[in-house]
Amino acid sequence: MSENMGGAIDPSSYIQHHLQHWEWNTRVGTFNVDTLLISWLLGVSFLLLFRYVAKRATMNTPSGLQNFVEMIYEFVQTQVKESFHGRNALIAPLSLTIFVWIFLMNCMDLIPVDVIPMLGQYLGASHMKAVPTTDPNLTLGMSISVFFLIQFYSLKIKGIKGFLKEVTCKPFGPLFFPANIALKIVEELARPVSLGLRLFGNLYAGELIFILIAMCGYGQFVLGLPWAIFHILVIGIQSFIFMMLTIVYLSLAHEDH
Repeated sequence: MSENMGGAIDPSSYIQHHLQHWEWNTRVGTFNVDTLLISWLLGVSFLLLFRYVAKRATMNTPSGLQNFVEMIYEFVQTQVKESFHGRNALIAPLSLTIFVWIFLMNCMDLIPVDVIPMLGQYLGASHMKAVPTTDPNLTLGMSISVFFLIQFYSLKIKGIKGFLKEVTCKPFGPLFFPANIALKIVEELARPVSLGLRLFGNLYAGELIFILIAMCGYGQFVLGLPWAIFHILVIGIQSFIFMMLTIVYLSLAHEDH
């Protein structure tokens, strides 16, 4: 929500300014510095906080912070137990990391839209976006990482023979293996694309609405609060969906029958 919108700023320029990234052009490509900086800061902060709580955990008089962290841990652990049917020590910590990290990145959408760009100016950035999950490079990067884990565990659990049999013989039998292979490719590629674009689309739309509300001058405080309260649900739901689909996809990859 902007405190500088007195009607003198061109709406189109204002929107474009808030939707552009702080870019760093190199020979190997263009990096969105704001996405990398904010996502890494939130990720490291999350790890340090959970490590701090784990080191000081006690059963006698747990602090409110410890109770809060344990509540998150137990919530994720319950989802893993109910949805994952294999045996893999990686799934629970991976799910916890995905849920908390995405939730923290999504929460950046609740910061007034002019605050982060103003801070970016002190760092020498002409543009700076606050919400990493509104960058498809990040959301698709995370979903592609999940995709590679799915393929890795499918090969590991089922073996090369079982993996190839699943690709060539399902769902129509071995005689129709070209159609089976085509359907399998579409199915596997659709998972990371839908997983990444769903998160990106919902958060990008929310960010755009916050920018439009910020252009309403003093009316932004009346309009922004209800939308922020509703958006908290979107933030949590999108984090939960990404985590749950990851668990389900990895569970399917561990089925060896």
